[in-house]
Formats: sequence, C-alpha cells, structure tokens
Amino acid sequence: MDKTIFFVKDMDCAAEEQTIRMKFADNAAVKQLCFDLENRRLTVFHTGELQSVKADIDSLNFGAEITETEAFTGDIDTRDTSADTKLLWTVLLINFGIFAIEITAGLIAHSMGLVADSLDELADALVYALSIYAVTGTVLVKKRIARASGVLQLVLALWGFSEIVRRFIGNEPAPNFIVMIALSSVALAGNAASLHFLSKSKTKEVHIKATQIFTSNDVIVNIGVIVAAVLVAVLQNKIPDLVIGAVVFAIVLRGAVTIFKLSK
Repeated sequence: MDKTIFFVKDMDCAAEEQTIRMKFADNAAVKQLCFDLENRRLTVFHTGELQSVKADIDSLNFGAEITETEAFTGDIDTRDTSADTKLLWTVLLINFGIFAIEITAGLIAHSMGLVADSLDELADALVYALSIYAVTGTVLVKKRIARASGVLQLVLALWGFSEIVRRFIGNEPAPNFIVMIALSSVALAGNAASLHFLSKSKTKEVHIKATQIFTSNDVIVNIGVIVAAVLVAVLQNKIPDLVIGAVVFAIVLRGAVTIFKLSK
C-alpha cells in the first residue's frame, strides 16, 4: 500500500470533501481518505498505480497537486464512528430548527435577511446529512441526497434574489427590526450551542472539523443580520436588510452549485 499526500487548493469546506469522497468511492485502489481542511491537505492510502488516483482527483478541477508519496506499512484507522454520527445529528437538528423558526419569522417580519439566513442554516443541515451518510451510507444514497439538496438550494436562492429585486423596486416597507434582532439572537444562541457541543468532541475526524467551520461561519452571518437590523432601525430604510439578504443568498447559491458536483 502507498500513501500519497495532495495539496488541494480549492478544498476548504465539507462540500468539497464530500465531492472527493464520492469521486473515489468506486475506485477499488483507494483504501482510506484523510482530510485536513484547514491546511487543504488530502492523504490517500491506496494500492496499485497512482495514476488512477490522480486522474480521479484531477477530474474535479480542485487544483490538486501531489506533495508527497511513499510506501505505507502501517494500519488503517477502523475506529467506531457512532459518537461522531450522534454529534452530527445533534447539530443537524439544531440547524433545521433554526431554519424553521427563522424562515417563518422572516416572512412575517418581511425580512429578507432572516429568510436568507434561514436558508443558509438549511444548506448547512443538508451538508451535515451528507456527512452522516459519508460515515454510514452508500454512494448511491449520498448522490440522491446531493441532487435533491442542490435543486432545493438552487430554487430557494433564485427565488430569494428575485424577491430582493422585487422589494428593492417596489414600495415595500422596512422590515421589523425588533423581530430581526430577536430571531437572529436565537439563531446565534443555537449556533453557539452547536459550537459548544462540537468543542466537547475529542475526535479529530474531518466531519467534525468541517462542521465547526460551517457553524463558525453561521455565527458571522447571524451577527451580520443583527448589524443590518440595527441599521434598519437607525436609517428607517429597507436597504440594509436587502443587502445582507443578497450576500447570504449568494453564499447559498455557491453552495448549491458546489453540492451539484456531489450528484455527478
């Protein structure tokens, strides 16, 4: 068996990780994958020729380069992943709960910032579901989930952009900034709880690290919506809410495009 380390320039979140996992799923030569998202490193334990491994990862156009390859005589990690799966389920349910609350409140308060934030939470929940299936599911199931998730995110993001344009052009009132601040604070508390649970984990598994990164980004978005709500209150204008909504919808759209790669 050989161990080959790649530097993958465009691998910086769980979506790229899942893309690579499913790309290698049908490659019998690949025995194990180890991800380091922070440093964008991928370690592949494989048998046979390196050519098939390199061809698979090159086909994704993630800017992968081989940094090291050597013979490997150690043991592959076969640890129990049940604790990781339980933790991912906990964070997934928190994200889905935040999504349900925020989208309802966002529609009532006429806040595109809240609606966009809720869809970002939904997008993360879908990626966490893929991470769970990366541990327990089959490639076919993961591809079906990825395809459905990508379609859902794409439709919601395009609807969001069209709604922002409609509200910008139309005579829409400023959103209810009190509801924006209250619900964003609830979402912030939920994501903080998720980070707390994740920090308790002793594992260094990439799924957990990826989830920490996603949740940290959610915290930043929550704070952005709160800042937008304060600006709405000060300026008595809908523009700050539409701007933060457009930014978050762009993030969701990028996630939809990325996650479509998982279904190929």
